[in-house]
Amino acid sequence: MTAYEFYSVDKSGESHLFGILPERRKDQGRITEKSIRKWGRMLLDDNGISPSMYFVQVKVPEGGQR
Repeated sequence: MTAYEFYSVDKSGESHLFGILPERRKDQGRITEKSIRKWGRMLLDDNGISPSMYFVQVKVPEGGQR
């Protein structure tokens, strides 16, 4: 399974993990960098945690930890 780890970057330049979202869309054509960022901001960045946010795509084994 594919998931995305979302990180915010603080004023000192340090990265902080603030959420992980699993990819559930079946239509691969809908998955773009822009759509992933928008989805992360909608679900995880409720109070404008950071103007600087990035994500890392990770593979998670079915039924287990990565």
